[in-house]
Amino acid sequence: MVGVSGVRGIVGKDLTDEVVTRYARAFGLWAAERTPRVVVGRDARASGPAFERAVIAGLGSVGCDVVTVGLAPTPTIQLAVEHHRAGGGIAVTASHNPIEWNALKFIGPDGIFLDATEGGRVLQLAVEGGQGRSKAVKVSTDDRAVERHLHAVLELPDVDVERIRARRFAVALDAVRGAGGPPMRALLERLGCTVTGINLETDGQFPRAPEPVPENLGELSALVRRTGADLGIAVDPDVDRLAIVDENGTPIGEDYTLAFAVRAVLGGQSDGRTVGPEGRGQSDRPTVRPSVVCNLSTSLVVEDAARELGAEIVRTPVGEVHVARAILRLRAVIGGEGNGGVIYPALHAGRDAPVAAALVLELLARTGKRVSEVVAAAPRYTIVKGKLERGTRNAERGMERVYTALRARFPNASVDTQDGLRLAWPDRWLHVRPSNTEPIIRLIAEAPSGALARELVDEGRRLCAAS
Repeated sequence: MVGVSGVRGIVGKDLTDEVVTRYARAFGLWAAERTPRVVVGRDARASGPAFERAVIAGLGSVGCDVVTVGLAPTPTIQLAVEHHRAGGGIAVTASHNPIEWNALKFIGPDGIFLDATEGGRVLQLAVEGGQGRSKAVKVSTDDRAVERHLHAVLELPDVDVERIRARRFAVALDAVRGAGGPPMRALLERLGCTVTGINLETDGQFPRAPEPVPENLGELSALVRRTGADLGIAVDPDVDRLAIVDENGTPIGEDYTLAFAVRAVLGGQSDGRTVGPEGRGQSDRPTVRPSVVCNLSTSLVVEDAARELGAEIVRTPVGEVHVARAILRLRAVIGGEGNGGVIYPALHAGRDAPVAAALVLELLARTGKRVSEVVAAAPRYTIVKGKLERGTRNAERGMERVYTALRARFPNASVDTQDGLRLAWPDRWLHVRPSNTEPIIRLIAEAPSGALARELVDEGRRLCAAS
């Protein structure tokens, strides 16, 4: 599957060394137009080392020097691109996809994944080819990238390290045998936590479905209950998403990660510090109302947290790059996605699980509340997802008829057409959009109860099928 920010597929079937080299070569041509230096890193999948070598070969064939960071979280790779002032970066990772998948994620010189224009140019180069510069290339190793990342997290303006250490949190950690075990454990221990871990090995042999959603966190929940931990933390294989399990062993849902981070940042800024993307600790915070950015399918728990603390909520199309670009454009204080991805521009404009962990602990330390108490203090909602197969047809075809039918059925809803159609009311919403990668229509709804959310999805599916 080829998208603007990269290419992914099943190893040995869709994604081979030859395919990886071809796309790395195309990215190298694109990056060399800026700076002929590219940072490369990978997650823990077994195919990672071979694909890393294929990437380096492709980049070298068009005259790009390479800085390798080896096995590392994706946000570490993004930060390394900025640190080395590189023309871009390639992360060899399929993120939360199943074990048989791998992928290349393309990172721009600003540490953000490519947008449609930039990604389209790389894909064009992969088809057309091109002639790179003929020169001796240099391949160097950066073995300090993870350490720089962790140090930067501990220096963040809204993370009170001593206050967190004083709480002496007991944390249960599940890294699904991806890239996150050692760095997440190191960060938590530096924050004074006692860590009990499972699946901290970095061999890529995922013992469960790797996405950190509630149905996959049974082992972590049991560990929390068995050890009496204050909370459980789960990260995905490339360490850009984080999910929380409360002190009772109940997964609270990945949308709460961003809601907790929003409360940590906005609730702790009475000292006048600002965390704008150019601020990184600057004072003289602007008096304008702060912004929080999330995508159209992010839970209302994030919106409630932002509004309760005086911030404006801004929604974008689905996709990390859309959220990141909006954060920088608006100089938002924080943002992210409802999948457990927190983007805190005081450090960088990318999803970052170590940042999320630090902010979650900051919130708990400052408020003195347990995870379940933070959840219980605000309204709760249920998200229900559905889809409608479109056969072999392009999912985009006929969508205008679908949108017209939905708007006629729900005339009192507020409407957002940035990415498909989102219909919203004060305490519920329905988002309908064609998939970017499959011939299906995706439907997602949220409401105060599962029954109400399911009604919205069912009605949306009925109208889609009839239109």
